Amino acid sequence: QVQVAESGGGLVQTGGSLRLSCAASGSFFSINSMRWYRRAPGKQRELVAALTSGGNTNYADSVKGRFAISRDNAKNTTYLQMNSLKPEDTAVYYCNAWLVQGRDNLVASYWGQGTQVTVSS
Repeated sequence: QVQVAESGGGLVQTGGSLRLSCAASGSFFSINSMRWYRRAPGKQRELVAALTSGGNTNYADSVKGRFAISRDNAKNTTYLQMNSLKPEDTAVYYCNAWLVQGRDNLVASYWGQGTQVTVSS
């Protein structure tokens, strides 16, 4: 069994900061990559940031320079530091973990339940 759990969402004013956490636990060997997505009301899900096992990062254009993804390998936890938040960042943020499992080292995708981020104007 694998669990992926986000935390750290909340209500913040425009220009404020939040740090989201995503912790993976259970039966797996390692983390292949971690991604943060978000879904705003009435919009499609959007990839916000990604971090590979090799340390490569990718960001959506809308968050470049404001958001930063990082990880703590010892805790199997990935963080999304969000600065200079804007009302358009309001969304449910989801963590997507790609984990290496099994004797064949297959990579499987797991999702968290999401955490609400609301930025007031």
